[in-house]
Amino acid sequence: MARRNKGLASRMTEPSAPPSVLFVCLGNICRSPLAEGIFLHLAAERGIDGMIVDSAGTGGWHAGEGPDRRASAVATTRGVHLPSIARQIERADFERFTHIIAMDASNHENLLSMGAPAERLRLMRSYDPSHSIQSAPDVPDPYYGGDDGFDRVFDMLMAACAGLLDELAANAPER
Repeated sequence: MARRNKGLASRMTEPSAPPSVLFVCLGNICRSPLAEGIFLHLAAERGIDGMIVDSAGTGGWHAGEGPDRRASAVATTRGVHLPSIARQIERADFERFTHIIAMDASNHENLLSMGAPAERLRLMRSYDPSHSIQSAPDVPDPYYGGDDGFDRVFDMLMAACAGLLDELAANAPER
């Protein structure tokens, strides 16, 4: 089973190391914990294990808190567990994770300015095979909206996480 990162200190960037994925949003209580939980859920359904999966925020306002109650509610309704406890991204994360996934262009730019390696950094919706180039590349922040925003974000993240898993599987070395 895929597992949540529990402060792994070793580098996960060696070619033989399994993929490691960090989902990043602003406060780490809405979008990135949903992405983490959905990704872990889909990986378990596919029987994929050995990956390090975590989430973080570019800001630290909510460090130590669980996910927003609305994110937890939509996840629970859809049978997805959210293991995340909010934390702020650290520079060491840029070495620790092979895939750093930003929820929107603002977080993408913030991560680059913090020193994230561009070759490991992508926007979440870039993994969604149904996402069109003409539509917005961002997973919108549902924090200031109503409950229905969390449902829409969940659907976006479900499609993008499935696409990310497909890409990781296609690029996995033969065993």
